[in-house]
Amino acid sequence: MSDELVLTVDGAVVRPLRLTRADLDTFPEPAQVRDVSRFQPKRQGDGVTLAAILERAGVHPEANYVTLHADRDDFHVSVPLPPVREQGIVVYRLGADRLGPEQGGPVRFLVKDPTVCHTGELDECANVKYLSRIELTTRRGRDTRPTSESEHAALHQAQDQPPGP
Repeated sequence: MSDELVLTVDGAVVRPLRLTRADLDTFPEPAQVRDVSRFQPKRQGDGVTLAAILERAGVHPEANYVTLHADRDDFHVSVPLPPVREQGIVVYRLGADRLGPEQGGPVRFLVKDPTVCHTGELDECANVKYLSRIELTTRRGRDTRPTSESEHAALHQAQDQPPGP
């Protein structure tokens, strides 16, 4: 597996991180999540708990929100930190291989048990593909999630399509 940069963790943290696949592999076994399909049957891959990543970064006490940035498609989700801290998984591999774009890689964020989509702040739309940055903030950050039923339907329809070239 390559050592290339896959994820930045910054904002209200003691130690900003720039994590590679090799770095994610070094997290101890309790932090490793094998086979995310146990939580989300339509998803595949292995990852690391958000809680373990945040522990390594050292979250400032005043951090109340986590903003998940996907630069590839300019998608951003900002959710309260407490409910997502223990529910979040950073998925970055599929077996011994990297997580491909068809699975939302090279890094994808999944919530173990999201509420029904668009019924609360921590919803299915907080599952962010092409994750490039995790930012901790004191207030809500940038959030480009759809706000209407038609926007949600269009987003989910687009997500069900195979990725383009």
